[in-house]
Amino acid sequence: MTPPPTEQTPVLIVGGAVVGLSTALFLARRGIRPLLVERHPGALGHPRARVVNPRTVEIFRAADLEEEIFADRSLTSELSEKLMVRAETLAGPEIFSAPMQDEAPELTSEVTPCTWCSIDQDRLERLVARRAAELGADLRWSTELAGFEQNEDGVVATLRDTATGAETTVHAQYLIGADGVRSTVRETLGIPVEGPGTLIHTVSVVFKADLTAPLRGRDLGLGYFDQPDTGTLLMPLDGSRWVFYTPYHPERGERLEDFDEARCIDAIRAAVGVPDLDVEGLEVQVEKTGQKILGFEISAGLAERYREGRAFLVGDAAHTMPPTGAFGAATGIQDADNLAWKLAAVLDRTAGPALLDTYEAERRPVARFTIDYALAELQERSHDGQDDDRVSYAAAILGQRYPSGALLPEDGTDLPPALDPRTLGRPGTRAPHVTVRCRGKELSVFDLFGEAPVLLTGPRGTDWEHAAGPAAQRLGVDLDVYRIGGEYVSEPDGEWAARYGVGPEGAVLVRPDGFVAWRSADAVDRPQEQLEEILARVLDRAENGRN
Repeated sequence: MTPPPTEQTPVLIVGGAVVGLSTALFLARRGIRPLLVERHPGALGHPRARVVNPRTVEIFRAADLEEEIFADRSLTSELSEKLMVRAETLAGPEIFSAPMQDEAPELTSEVTPCTWCSIDQDRLERLVARRAAELGADLRWSTELAGFEQNEDGVVATLRDTATGAETTVHAQYLIGADGVRSTVRETLGIPVEGPGTLIHTVSVVFKADLTAPLRGRDLGLGYFDQPDTGTLLMPLDGSRWVFYTPYHPERGERLEDFDEARCIDAIRAAVGVPDLDVEGLEVQVEKTGQKILGFEISAGLAERYREGRAFLVGDAAHTMPPTGAFGAATGIQDADNLAWKLAAVLDRTAGPALLDTYEAERRPVARFTIDYALAELQERSHDGQDDDRVSYAAAILGQRYPSGALLPEDGTDLPPALDPRTLGRPGTRAPHVTVRCRGKELSVFDLFGEAPVLLTGPRGTDWEHAAGPAAQRLGVDLDVYRIGGEYVSEPDGEWAARYGVGPEGAVLVRPDGFVAWRSADAVDRPQEQLEEILARVLDRAENGRN
């Protein structure tokens, strides 16, 4: 028998939803050309995640996608200004009602240059896929992972064309499982999942109807209703189009197959509270099959490990959480951003292989915190309760903290897993936003971050500035340097030093993902030696040169 053809790729990504596509994009923009496979013939037409939070927008801004995302946003682009409502039905009296933006009043231009964007996930996936392909990622639809094995040199995977059954063998240096809650990659690796598991089974449809009368002039962004079952959701798409979710109960013998179009329309009418509501019909959500009715599982779980050898988990393959708070896709995209720069650095030999161990060390605690936060949000919205002891929603989005990893932690008292976004700057936190002027343009300091680590110094940090080039050259790594308040980068508001917790002669090392790795409040005697040691430790490099 003739052996199947063999291909080579630095990174094989399994799963073509938003997290897998984002992983491909973040690798491709750093010069790594991954192969992504997705068993479905194309992107799912369901909107799913409806809102991109400011931190996620910051990440896409770094990938030059921010403008395109806002240009293609849904017609409900000001979703954060709409109402969140809980009631028995849409037409009935409200149990509570509040503007959605009230959840995070601290998310202002003082702490982030970015804002919320309402863009349906299928639209976002098309944008990310196109940009990833433009940068060299190989995206293959109708292709599934049939199996894989690992060895010291990489991963040998068998791919199958779902239309023809033809198989291909691929040798990859690394494998990334972005293949969802029932991840084949995770199951093959034998990695268990801890947590409560499936919380709710839901039926979801997209429909068109005139809800003017039951809305009663309200600008609905998200509705939680008790009819036809507690946990029913209604969200606007555009114009008179709506997304509807309602639970079903396998433990009672109910199946997704039991929900035909007529039953779904009856459920919509019950939630709206208008028994004779004119529903124009359900929209097709999977074009290739004509499928209109989809089933989703709302679950909460955390993979015991994020890595096994040369295989990694991202997104729902690593963690699942309720949609409350819009954390799910955002957490996965941030996984991808974290892992991509580390893989790229290891693949181009500017970092040592142990850098990859920091992916799980950093991202798994964040996922645990976020799962708990989303579960608490679900409890509050379902039962109208509130936990005043939790950190703010803004802290949960922008203030996540890595206590260890690819950074040099500072001594100090125990800190919560997420901090007020106005108090960041220590190693392991997202670099604080400040406004700067560079080459005549007003920018966020975020716009100085990119493919390589960045050294920021104070206005009198010339010793650091002069030492950076020789230190980076000696280690064979790229390092961008900006003196804030210097000749090329001015600071109109003079807030940089205070925000970053350093003096005018201090310095801060920021990683490619925008997290602070190290800082020095003041000047030191031998700055070049100090920088060499810091870079070597952060990147797992030998101090005496290239690996």
